[in-house]
Amino acid sequence: MGVTQESVAANDDRRPSPQEIADDLRDRIDAGELRAGERLPTQAELAEEFGVERGAVRQALRALQEDGLLSNVSKGSPPRIAEQAAPARDEPQRTMVGLAPRLSEAFAAPQVRIDAVCLTAETLMLALGEPLSFIHEGRIRPDSVDVRILLPSRDISLAFPVSVEGAGDGEGDLVHRRWLDQRNAQGQVLRHNLRSLRSSHGIEVRVTFRALPFTPPVKLYLLNGNEALLSYYLVTRREEEIESGTLDIYDTLGTESLLFSFEKRAGQRDTAFVEESQKWFDALWETITTDLTLS
Repeated sequence: MGVTQESVAANDDRRPSPQEIADDLRDRIDAGELRAGERLPTQAELAEEFGVERGAVRQALRALQEDGLLSNVSKGSPPRIAEQAAPARDEPQRTMVGLAPRLSEAFAAPQVRIDAVCLTAETLMLALGEPLSFIHEGRIRPDSVDVRILLPSRDISLAFPVSVEGAGDGEGDLVHRRWLDQRNAQGQVLRHNLRSLRSSHGIEVRVTFRALPFTPPVKLYLLNGNEALLSYYLVTRREEEIESGTLDIYDTLGTESLLFSFEKRAGQRDTAFVEESQKWFDALWETITTDLTLS
C-alpha cells in the first residue's frame, strides 16, 4: 500500500526526529491507513518522504516494532503491520488490559511522570510490571521517574467499599479495615518496586502519596502530561469473605471497568481534557489533600 500522507518535512524545514516519524506512522496505523498484514514502503521511500537519513527511519521502525506494531523489521524487506496492531489504540479496553502498554510507552520517555487518582494502588501496581520488566531487559531506560498518587484518607467514611448493612456496625469496620490493609500493602509494594530501580539501574525515582478527603468515583491516570486515562468505578453488590465470615458489601469492579484514553495529539478536544485533568489533579495535590503514611 502506498503512503499518501504528505511528509512532515514538506511543511517544516526542520527534519523530524525518529520519534516524530514513529508517531506519524503510528497514527496512520491507528486510523486504518496502514492495515494489519500490509507492507510499509521501503526505508528509502520513507526517508525521501520525511526528508531524513535512513538511520532515522530505522530508529522509528525499531520503536514501532518494540511497541508490537511491526513485524519483520530486519528481514531485508519492508516490514509488515503486525496482526495485533489492527485494533485502534483509542478503543476502550478493560483497565487491567489497557493500562500496562500505555505505561510502557510512557516509561520510554527520558523523564517519566505518572499521576494517579484511585481507590487503591492495585491496578497501577500490577500494570507497572510490564514497563519494569522492559527496563530490566534493557529495552527502555528512563533517566528519572516521578510518581504521585492520590488515595482516600483512612479517616473518612468511604462511599465504597461498604457493608450493605451500613458503616456504623461491626461489619462496616471490618470492610473499612480490609480496604485500608489493601491500600497500604499495595502502595508499599508499588513504591518498593519503583525505588529498586535506583540501585539496579541508577534511575532517579520519587514516589509520593497524598490522602484525599473523599472517595474518588473514577480512577484517573495522567502519563507525562500527554495522555489521560479515565475509568469509572462500577459499584456492585456482592458477598465477600472477610475474617472467616461472609459479608454482604457494595464494592467496585475496578480492574474490569473500561479505560478511556485521551491524548493531546488526538486534537483540541482531547488536549483540553488532558490539560484540565492535570489542572484538577494538581489543584487537589496542592490544596485539600494531606500527607499520607502507608502503615
